[in-house]
Amino acid sequence: MATEVTAVLRRQRSSAQKVRLVIDSIRGARVEQALDQLIHGRTKASVLVRKTLESAVANAENNHGLDIDSLIIVRACADVAHTLKRFRARARGRGARILKRSCHITIVVSEKERGD
Repeated sequence: MATEVTAVLRRQRSSAQKVRLVIDSIRGARVEQALDQLIHGRTKASVLVRKTLESAVANAENNHGLDIDSLIIVRACADVAHTLKRFRARARGRGARILKRSCHITIVVSEKERGD
């Protein structure tokens, strides 16, 4: 069984829904291709996912001695974290609720098997 290496970025101020759009495009890809795609991404979520992926690659190289060129993204997910609740004053003394959402980003990489 191949070694799986994990990196988690917690409590990031972006909604999980927005981050999932980026994660869905790189899931199952080779790390080199995914990083190239994320570098050219134009969203805040691309920056957050790239930061997590680079951390996973560094963990694989430094902690487990894996070859960077043979890494693939096995699992990637964005889970809902805490939500900051704020309000905006509205007409006639009312208040409208503002939800500032956060998420946890998890990326798991593994070495590609020789037979694949």
